[in-house]
Amino acid sequence: MVSADVARNIVGITGNVISFGLFLSPVPTFWRIYKAKDVEEFKPDPYLATLMNCLLWFFYGLPIVHPNSTLVLTINGIGLVIESAYIIIFIIYAAKNTRWKMLGVLALEAVFVAAVVAGVLLGAHTHEKRSMIVGILCVIFGSIMYASPLTIMGKVIRTKSVEYMPFFLSLVNFLNGCCWTAYALIKFDIYITIPNALGTIFGLIQLIMYFYYYRSTPKKGKNVELPTVLTKNAVTSGIVSVTIEK
Repeated sequence: MVSADVARNIVGITGNVISFGLFLSPVPTFWRIYKAKDVEEFKPDPYLATLMNCLLWFFYGLPIVHPNSTLVLTINGIGLVIESAYIIIFIIYAAKNTRWKMLGVLALEAVFVAAVVAGVLLGAHTHEKRSMIVGILCVIFGSIMYASPLTIMGKVIRTKSVEYMPFFLSLVNFLNGCCWTAYALIKFDIYITIPNALGTIFGLIQLIMYFYYYRSTPKKGKNVELPTVLTKNAVTSGIVSVTIEK
């Protein structure tokens, strides 16, 4: 019979793979931003929230805070690198006011994390106290990370379009929440359970909305220019733009 520790490690490794998929799921979005040289109507909220979440979970997984958390430490270290790359791309192609808002949020996140690290290391002297303090913060910001894609829901309902609510981000959010909830329940860890259980619920809501509004989302067309003679005696010809649905 598989022991609880072995089962937890198997689920944890699976969770790391899914989390890696979560971090990579916005790649099509950022490829689109890169090609258009414009962030269009995409929001930076999920990437700023995920960066903050990764910072806190990375700190939580350090041996000086919560020993034997290698899986938590490694995946969030990878997440930090990937999310930083997304944010840099977003800042480059965002409008000036959005860019300054993002830089302001990043500055606040840096100050907050620095204060947490200093406060925990200087004020809490046991692993239990450090784990509790950082764990509570992880619950709060983990929940914010999972809820952040919901900021686009108002636009989805208003426009009846899911164009700016990426499907893969919603799907992997849901799967990631399911897997890490299972991981936390095998050897109960309330700090991992709460945000990931909420993540499962939020991810499910996003998927339901996606499928509900998918049919009403306008399909993109591409313009093809065709020459045409306007009149029999015309001395010039015009161009007619025809839209062909993909």
